[in-house]
Amino acid sequence: MTTESVVDLNNPDYYINRELGILDFHLRVLEQAIDPRHPLLERLNFLLIFSRNLDEFFEIRVAGLLQQLAFDPAITSTSLDGMLVQDVLKKIADTCHRAVEKQYRILNDDVLPALAAENIRFLKRDELNEAQAAWVKQYFREQVLPVLTPISIDPAHPFPRLVNKSLNFIVSLEGKDAFGRQIPLAVVPAPRSLPRVVRLPDELTNGGDQHVLLSAIIHEHVTELFLGMVATGCYQFRVTRNADLTVDEDADDLALALKGGLFSRRFGKAVRLEVADNCPQHITEYLLRKFALKEDALYRVNGPVNLARLLSNFNRPRLRYAPFTPTIPLILQKTESVFEALKKHDVLLHHPFESFTPVINFLREAALDPQVLAIKQTLYRTGADSEIVRILSEAARNGKEVTAIIELRARFDEESNIEVANKLQEAGAIVVYGIVGYKTHAKMILVVRRENNKLHRYVHLGTGNYHAVTARIYTDYGLLTANAELCEDVHKIFQELTGMGKTAKLKKLLHAPFTLHAQLMASIEQEIQHAKAGKTAHIIIKVNALTEKQLIHSLYRASMAGVKVDLIIRSICCLRPNISGVSDNIRVRSIVGRFLEHTRVFCFSNDGDLKIYCSSADWMDRNLFSRVEACFPIDDPVLKKRIYKDGLLNYLADNQLAWELQADGSWTRVHSGEEAHPHHAQNILLEKLSKL
Repeated sequence: MTTESVVDLNNPDYYINRELGILDFHLRVLEQAIDPRHPLLERLNFLLIFSRNLDEFFEIRVAGLLQQLAFDPAITSTSLDGMLVQDVLKKIADTCHRAVEKQYRILNDDVLPALAAENIRFLKRDELNEAQAAWVKQYFREQVLPVLTPISIDPAHPFPRLVNKSLNFIVSLEGKDAFGRQIPLAVVPAPRSLPRVVRLPDELTNGGDQHVLLSAIIHEHVTELFLGMVATGCYQFRVTRNADLTVDEDADDLALALKGGLFSRRFGKAVRLEVADNCPQHITEYLLRKFALKEDALYRVNGPVNLARLLSNFNRPRLRYAPFTPTIPLILQKTESVFEALKKHDVLLHHPFESFTPVINFLREAALDPQVLAIKQTLYRTGADSEIVRILSEAARNGKEVTAIIELRARFDEESNIEVANKLQEAGAIVVYGIVGYKTHAKMILVVRRENNKLHRYVHLGTGNYHAVTARIYTDYGLLTANAELCEDVHKIFQELTGMGKTAKLKKLLHAPFTLHAQLMASIEQEIQHAKAGKTAHIIIKVNALTEKQLIHSLYRASMAGVKVDLIIRSICCLRPNISGVSDNIRVRSIVGRFLEHTRVFCFSNDGDLKIYCSSADWMDRNLFSRVEACFPIDDPVLKKRIYKDGLLNYLADNQLAWELQADGSWTRVHSGEEAHPHHAQNILLEKLSKL
């Protein structure tokens, strides 16, 4: 066992670069597209998810690195691993070029042929028969041509400003236009109002699902846009731009300032250029100059440049995951009132295996109950058309005191959240945008009810967003409770968010940016002391990301003291396991499967008196120091045991979805082996909870 005094925990060799860590997660998602255990259309979906993930990675992470470099070309590393920004960007470019090439190879050589075998086809222009070609021509003239705007490139028409991630075509031309000009190039943007995948009528497909891509339709008929001229080439391209928002948080109206910033996101600085792989070199060089990009930012693709929009609605259940019906806890099935149920027991919900409906019912009952006086809720990613927003609006119209803490700065949901705020304000709700400088990321609902002339509180606390759609595909925990101390703590946090004053003293909840980090450090230290005393010491952490330096240091110290540490990290892990003398006792795994693992659970063995917390917070600097987060203990012995077995040990035993992080920073797929029984954590929960 190595003593801490001889180990420099700041050694860059002990850490993994954050940006490369998130990129590694995206690569694990890409690997799902070649896993035959996933149904065929789900494998296609993983390819599209990878595209969306990579889009955001360039829009935010790569854009941020390029900004750092532009601000100070001589910048040295500020990351734990010590990598220079230039080196990180080079590694990203090398990795992404290989990954994109692999993605399209999977699409063209594996997924599309497999789909064709199921009579699902994406037809190329030269694959259309006469009748199909005639239908496509008519579709182009009636549905596409009227909304296209070809833009010639000449001194009077400079290269256009093109929207972030929009589909465009650069067209090479011969001949003269109506004004006698010889213009060699033009750009044709594809309006976002047009579908990217067009299904051919059933009478033209012999009973199959046959489609034509919008890019193929425009390419085939592009000459019709330039009367008297001939299109000698037509090449699709797409530019990805910096989409991170910088908002003046000292503005008088944060919503108004944010709304102004949303427009700039569409036209931020270019960070990546995707072009069809048959685009001539001189045209790609021209595009790179126009977007002020270097060669390493160019991605030549053998297929649609906007792959993320390829998926269509196929009625092929056999090629999808088997449908499932989320269950409702028995205690809620046996009573009509959520309030009455919570007077007897806390209710734990494990989504998506258990339904999100009880949360909706909790709010709906509160909105309609004449005894309910007030409803308070945080909203991070919800959606303007969600049932939750309708219920809160109805509650406000019913005379309830409705307060909504809306985080306008939830990335890529800013516009939707502004719309949510407007709807609730119109209904008479009090809308607050949280605390300047701190995103409100806590997931909380508080209901105040008058019972026998006394006020009683009921609370929901969660690890995930109040979003019914993602509750079907993200794994999250939610706790419904009437525990007086928890309810009082939630009340105090809402008071902090809407008013002013000193930090609230809480009895049960851990609270970022105030007490959460310190308590996590103390809990790890307690395990260290148990190990030094010869007692059993074990830490299990399940989060989306681990990047915070002090916590990593503490986990290294725990390992050196003999504490067993199991980390289930979905995406970024800057800690490096299995370093001799430093992290020998730490194992890191990632679960990637049908559902996006999103639960945050912190478990400390505590010398046999297990401590388990659920939280909205990951172990990242931003969550612990720059956000308002809530971390709640699970005290009920039955619920505690359930989370320990189903939410932690179950995932540690997985040998179907799991990847393990190696000391060199690579991830290795876990295999069950010939003797081991296959253990599929998500399927086990589906089967177990469906029987309740």
